Amino acid sequence: MKSHSAEMEETIALLEQEMWRDGIDLDLLGRYQRLCREREHAIARQGKDDRHEFLIVIPVADRPQHLAECLESLLTLCRTYEYGGCVQGRYPKVAVLIADDSGDLANIAQNRAIAAGFTRQGLETLYFGLAEQTELLRRLTAADSDRLAPIIGDTRQGALPHKGASITRNIAYLKLRELTRKDRRQLFYFIDSDQEFRVRVETPEGEQDLFAINYFHHLDALFSQREISLLTGKVVGDPPVSPAVMAGNFLTDVIAFLSRMAELEPDQSCRFHAGDRAPADEAAYHDMADLFGFKGARDAFPYRCTLDGGHDHVACFKAFARKLGHFFDGAHPTRKSHYQYKDPAASLSPARTVYTGNYIFRPGCLDYFIPFAPLKLRMAGPVLGRILKAELKERFVSANLPMLHKRTLRQTGQSEFRPGVCRTREVCDISCELERQFHGDLMLFAMEELTAQGYPSCPLTPTGIGPLLQETAETLHRKYLAKQALIGEGLTRLQALFDASRDGGEGRELGAASFDEQNWWNHRADLAEARGQFAAFIGNIERNFGSGAEGYALIGPGPNREQRLQAIAGAIFGYAGDRAAWESRDLG
Repeated sequence: MKSHSAEMEETIALLEQEMWRDGIDLDLLGRYQRLCREREHAIARQGKDDRHEFLIVIPVADRPQHLAECLESLLTLCRTYEYGGCVQGRYPKVAVLIADDSGDLANIAQNRAIAAGFTRQGLETLYFGLAEQTELLRRLTAADSDRLAPIIGDTRQGALPHKGASITRNIAYLKLRELTRKDRRQLFYFIDSDQEFRVRVETPEGEQDLFAINYFHHLDALFSQREISLLTGKVVGDPPVSPAVMAGNFLTDVIAFLSRMAELEPDQSCRFHAGDRAPADEAAYHDMADLFGFKGARDAFPYRCTLDGGHDHVACFKAFARKLGHFFDGAHPTRKSHYQYKDPAASLSPARTVYTGNYIFRPGCLDYFIPFAPLKLRMAGPVLGRILKAELKERFVSANLPMLHKRTLRQTGQSEFRPGVCRTREVCDISCELERQFHGDLMLFAMEELTAQGYPSCPLTPTGIGPLLQETAETLHRKYLAKQALIGEGLTRLQALFDASRDGGEGRELGAASFDEQNWWNHRADLAEARGQFAAFIGNIERNFGSGAEGYALIGPGPNREQRLQAIAGAIFGYAGDRAAWESRDLG
């Protein structure tokens, strides 16, 4: 005979599957959440709860509003599912560590106040700012500080701001060593400040962001029932990659949008709504998805209008134009990803990439710091993932437990702070981010080759690394140049389409569309601002991806690439020594 708790578990599991059977059923979602809370109340009445405790670690740099929204989502998740119970308004099995890398004093003060505010609301939130980091680092001996410099950077002046996300995570690892309790079942959960504990789903009425995953319950079950050392999830919503590798496919979608608009009447009811769903296609946002084993999306993705209520194509045009600038902060108006249900246990699969905004591990995995952090390259998570795959093997897994990724703030349409992106009004320069992306890709593909040869277990020589890096750089550079050429072709088509009525372009063939009349958006006074936003977007694409783009000069043959290759070779060769220093028992 089944126990009451076993019957409840079975009921909740069946209800979870039923509520996703034909897309999300909001009525069943409410019932599911209530049953999950009832389960927590039943566990509390038993008086014993040996499930995992979670410490959520959030690195942040000058993003107080993102941070507040992230923590608000976590508090709502706790209130919705009550994992670990609620004791006198507090959630004893969930706590937060904010690792602050901010440089602005006002933002630092605000982040500290945010931590205190959420603690008062029942979510214990520890603030680990520059002063606290410096205090921890000064407890290291001078010798240890020198040995750990390839992991936590130069700390002779204490913790400085804007060290980068990887160094900040590694310093947070040192703090987690202090917070590790052998008498408790702990899991450390790293997320990014621009993420939330909910998922974005498509419904007939449009997109909805829902608290539809009981994250902590599922993770506790997975780590309790399986031999897992580190688990990574993914994200839904905005893509997890840089605009440096999304411009080509976004241009395709912008051209498709304008081509369709040219065939419609401006005052006609908007036709960019239901029925225009893009196909599910993992990594469809990435211009070079084939490099990572995915099929590149060849067709344009339709824009789905997000305006509510009755409106015409003029309103839709304005709304789309406002979104164009968001692209350079990493938002993709046409290729967002949506949550597709699959039971987390059934979704477990071997992993090769760590999504640094969504990964969970046992304290024993603190040995695996973010490698090569002082280089400040992108792709740190995939690089770490290749090392984990080589060493942890089946204990490194991925599960269908994504978080909502929101690159920009609703109020401004921009990110609060994004390293490598420089803005001056309408002008946006992402050349530094493109450079970090290219050399991060280079590091990743070199690491794939090296781990296939037995790295990091097998010793390497600096002379053996150099030729591999040179060959990888040349191959990757050709790929980047080919994509730049395609972006140039797309930009020419977009300029011709957008300006068709202003430069004698009537009747010009653009793909499948022929424009015999003047495009209506160029002759309406109420679209002056929208035209300016299109012009700014076109200018920024030309500036960052055109023939004279600074970013492409930085990744071509020359002093910058040579310096990068030398630094990467030295970091790869020194990794074994870095690991030995990190794992040293007398550290600190």
